[in-house]
Amino acid sequence: MTTLAPTAEPEATAQRDLIQVRGLKVHFPVRSGIFQTEIGTVKAVDGIDFEIRRGETLGLVGESGCGKSTTGRALIRLRDPTEGTVTFDGIELGKLKPEALRKMRRRMQIIFQDPYGSLDPRMTVGSTIAEPIETHNLAKGNQRRERIADLLRIVGLDPKYVSRYPHEFSGGQRQRIGVARALAVEPEFIVCDEPISALDVSIQAQVLNLLTDLRNQLGLTYLFIAHDLSVVKHISDRVAVMYLGKIVELGPPDVMYAQPGHPYTRALLSAVPVPDPTAQRQRIILTGDVPSPINPPSGCRFHTRCPFVFDRCRVEEPLLRPVGDGHVSACHLDHVPGGQVVPLAA
Repeated sequence: MTTLAPTAEPEATAQRDLIQVRGLKVHFPVRSGIFQTEIGTVKAVDGIDFEIRRGETLGLVGESGCGKSTTGRALIRLRDPTEGTVTFDGIELGKLKPEALRKMRRRMQIIFQDPYGSLDPRMTVGSTIAEPIETHNLAKGNQRRERIADLLRIVGLDPKYVSRYPHEFSGGQRQRIGVARALAVEPEFIVCDEPISALDVSIQAQVLNLLTDLRNQLGLTYLFIAHDLSVVKHISDRVAVMYLGKIVELGPPDVMYAQPGHPYTRALLSAVPVPDPTAQRQRIILTGDVPSPINPPSGCRFHTRCPFVFDRCRVEEPLLRPVGDGHVSACHLDHVPGGQVVPLAA
């Protein structure tokens, strides 16, 4: 299990952190045959620890299939963890009974990746936004209609659109409707599950700016899931890099992007286009495919593709360790200024 040494007194940390994740694992059984016999387990998330501070945006990045979306869903208990705990404002979500969990859901919401698939095509915009308001008995009659109109204005849509259906909107407008639906119950925490990946580039900046403005106006806390590191840098206070069910690096984006402490992060950053045509940068090409989460490699899970691998990597799993101010990395290599790496002492 990946562990992170505490950086503050427990009481102070509890007041600062809205969400604390400890030893989180989410495994899915693999079944086969006429009797659906379990033949293996997909280790989508396999022992991660992190915190999300009140009012911050934590970016979560990594390749497709690394466990980002599963992590986001486990944080709001749309997916029950196999092991570990998720604590929201001092309350462990896994211990909540159905009725208590339903009340807690008002404080945490999700914006889904696909604006085309996340809205019911048979429901009008007004009905879609009204549904969570009705579920939690927050407003009725004229008060509810006014609230729906206000939400549409907040996300930059005309309140006259309440009677329209999803097929009458563009992708960017549909995603704004999804944001309005998430805001309808006045949550404290929102999981943004790749909210711009299905949108045109020209629309992505608008949605990002909207999310940033809403966070500042309403004091929201975000987990922002994406695979585009440049987007994550733009919106995040801290960034966590995930690989094959593990968090391999976490820290402030400016520090981490300038001096990454993990070879996987370096490889991801080397693939990000830069606007300066004269910039000299070495591209790191990773060989091989991502290993199967059913049978992940021993030791460091990245060792099968790492250009700096040595014997220790194959047998010992690295723990998250400090490599700078608020910056931690799970690697057996010591990061040295100038881009060199040397093995750490065992």
